[in-house]
Amino acid sequence: MWYGVVCGLAAGAFWGTIFVMPRWLAAFSPMELALGRYLAYGLITLLLLAPRLGGLLRRLTRSDCQVLLRHALAGNIVYYLLLSTGVQLAGVAAASLIIGLLPLSVSLLGRRDHGALPLRQLAGPLALVVAGIVCINVDVFMHARGGQQPWSMVALGMLCAFGALLCWTWYAVDNARFLKRNPHFSGAEWSGLYGLSTGLLALLMGVVALALGGVGAGGPARDWLYFWSVVTLVALGASVIGNQLWNIASRRVPVTLSGQLLLFETLFGLLYGFIYLRQMPRPLELMAMVLLIAGVAGSVWMHARPPAAALQAPPA
Repeated sequence: MWYGVVCGLAAGAFWGTIFVMPRWLAAFSPMELALGRYLAYGLITLLLLAPRLGGLLRRLTRSDCQVLLRHALAGNIVYYLLLSTGVQLAGVAAASLIIGLLPLSVSLLGRRDHGALPLRQLAGPLALVVAGIVCINVDVFMHARGGQQPWSMVALGMLCAFGALLCWTWYAVDNARFLKRNPHFSGAEWSGLYGLSTGLLALLMGVVALALGGVGAGGPARDWLYFWSVVTLVALGASVIGNQLWNIASRRVPVTLSGQLLLFETLFGLLYGFIYLRQMPRPLELMAMVLLIAGVAGSVWMHARPPAAALQAPPA
């Protein structure tokens, strides 16, 4: 389990780069960022799997293909489009407040899985996590700029953010369950197949968006070489390496713990943001980071403890 925790931490470190990518590529739209990243993800995994792709594809069943399709949609494409729409309509503060519930929603959905602890035993760590999320979002609201969006658009944006929350919650739990039930696919193999399916969907969506004029219309001043360099690096780190590490973690830790490990993405995203802006965290941000780390550490400790029945059993 401890190896899985370390892999989850490392996955969060790679995923955190996604938060600063829009600042690096501010001249490009969210649709262009998503399609560019997922196209690069698909191409990289195609190159990595090329020597054994034929044998791997022959092992796929129709059921496996259906799982890959729904995971690519829910875990990547639909999730990102709903989230970006929620940010545009409701603002960063409201969307981050909703997406910040991921550790709780994953723990609730996976509470009946094998190895999961009853939620009453995780009440303390989850309370620390909730307190940390509240601190982050109170700070965001305190420093957010006022918006002029009508309430109908804000409500629609919040519905989109809730949809993104549901998408990634379902994906995280369903992916963990699939990997535990199907040990004939290694974490690297499944991550590669996931990348191929995501890349194919992104290619199809890119062709449609290009035909409709939804991408590439920002003028010649934009640096497309820089764009493809950044999205390729992020795809390699956050998608290829990060997803493989997450698959290893998902196979080794209970679902109720994997939900808490998702907080590492938020923590590393904050850290990279502070480094990029060259500023120290504000008091509430610092308190949130301490609370989140304490909550994750407490959850890991609760899962690592031997069951009470085993402690009380007489020696054989």
